[in-house]
This record gives sequence, C-alpha cells and structure tokens, in this order.
Amino acid sequence: MNPLRSLRHLLLAVQFFTRIPVTGRLADWVGYSPAMLRASAAHFPAIGWIIGGPVALCYVALCRGLPAQSAAPWVAAVFSTLLGVMLTGAFHEDGLADVADGLGGSLNRERALDIMKDSRVGAYGALALAMVLLCKVALLALLGQVSPVLAGLALLVAHVSSRTVPLFIIRTLPHVGDTAQSKSKPLADQVSGAALAVALLWWLPVLALALAPLWLGPPQTLLHALVTVTPGAAATASAAALAWPANWLPAWLFALLTLLLALVWMGRLFAQRLQGFTGDCLGATQQVCEIAFYLGLALAWRG
Repeated sequence: MNPLRSLRHLLLAVQFFTRIPVTGRLADWVGYSPAMLRASAAHFPAIGWIIGGPVALCYVALCRGLPAQSAAPWVAAVFSTLLGVMLTGAFHEDGLADVADGLGGSLNRERALDIMKDSRVGAYGALALAMVLLCKVALLALLGQVSPVLAGLALLVAHVSSRTVPLFIIRTLPHVGDTAQSKSKPLADQVSGAALAVALLWWLPVLALALAPLWLGPPQTLLHALVTVTPGAAATASAAALAWPANWLPAWLFALLTLLLALVWMGRLFAQRLQGFTGDCLGATQQVCEIAFYLGLALAWRG
C-alpha cells in the first residue's frame, strides 16, 4: 500500500465529510476522481477519530472545569454536541432529516426517493433532528453523571464505530439514488474487501481502548484513577474503590451489540422501503447507530 496515496485518500475523506479546510495547494495535491472518492471510504472510521477526539476532550474538559454540580454533564453534553455539528457541518444530521422526510412522507418508493432529494426540511425531518439531538444530550449527560471520562470515551468509541458500520450498508445493498447527480454514487457503488479491511484497522484501536481493563491488568494506573475516581473523592481511596467495575466488559460489549442491532434494523428498513440506499441513508445510519451505542452503554452500566 502506498502511504502517500493513502494519505491523499484520507485527506479527501476529511474534505468530503468535515468542515476542516483542505484547500489551496493541499487540495491540489490531494486531487479528486470518482475512484479516489471510492477509495476514501476505507478512511471513514478515521473521520470518527478526527471528530470524536476533540468532542470527547471538550466534554471531559467542561465537566472538569465547570462547578461540580449536577448540571455540569448537561452543559458539557450540549457544547460537545455543538462542536461535533460544527466540525461536520451537520453532514450526517442532514442525511437523517432527508431520510425521515422521505420514509415518513410516502409509502411509495419512488415518491420517497423524490422527497429525499428535496433540500427543504419537512415536519418528519425536523422532528427527527430534534429527537436525535435530545437523545444525544440526555444520554451523554447521564453517562457523564457516572463518570465524565466514561462519557468522553463513549463519545470517541461511538464516533469511530458509527462511521465504520455504514460501510456494511454499502457492501450489502445497491445504490438507488439519482446516479447522474448523486455525490455519494462514486463511493457508494462498491466497497472493496481491502478498503473494508483498512476501515477495520482504523476501528480496532478504539475498541482496544474501550476494553483497556482486559490488557492493562490490575487497576494501578493513572488512567484507571481518572475513570473511577469522581471529582471530590478522597485522595486516600481504598484499593477496593479503585477496582475496575465488574461490569466494564459486558457494558461495552452490550453497547456494541446495540449498535450492530441498529445497523441491522436500518439495513432492513432501507431494503424493504427503498430496495437499496442513498448517501442520505448512510448519514442516517451513522446517527442512529451512534445513539444506539450510548443507549446500550447506559442500559448496561451499573457503576
């Protein structure tokens, strides 16, 4: 694999899926072609690292910096969500709104696809956006009340994982949008096995981070103390208080399971209603799977 070529594909994904500027001479060096955009699909999870990292740091920093009150996780959840929207330009949220308008507006496949092409947001799309934002903020605030670092780690893992699983939608369903004008067509008509393998390589480190207790061994590290000791706790916490939560592994595995169940549900929905998918469907899948991850972790956690 050519490292420079991979870097160009990564930067093209950054240019396409974020508001991070890739302009001027850098954009000229990156270039563009339908084949390059298709190859950039291998780096979708990398966008999760690029977006999820700052968002997670923002959440933890606000929780640590704000007064130690119950409202702090709510404020952190709102501003970290806002940062994520600013970094992506609400790219995925826009897709979710279009899908909600299309599938909610008509049971007819062709009519639903026509509605999804309309840039205006209807009642179903507005309701979907409101509910998604409410769900994100509420679940992140709930996780933050358990531990700010837990919520920050959940943000990072969810951003990377929810940008990995839509590749399986591309892999298993045909593209059914307006192929002559669709921006997603070059990357959506196929995902090679090699590209999928690269995407999984981007995903595996964040999985290893979430399952750190399995390879860190006894909980005698600074990371462990950050995760388990809440602000204001006594510095002389006992060894028992510094034990890894017994349900750490089951909770994270359950969160991944709910994410995968959300992926299967979205795939079946698109197959039944549209007989395929559009670029908007990929954005909607990312949003639903992200929320499913937070929900699964919150349901399973007994910290």
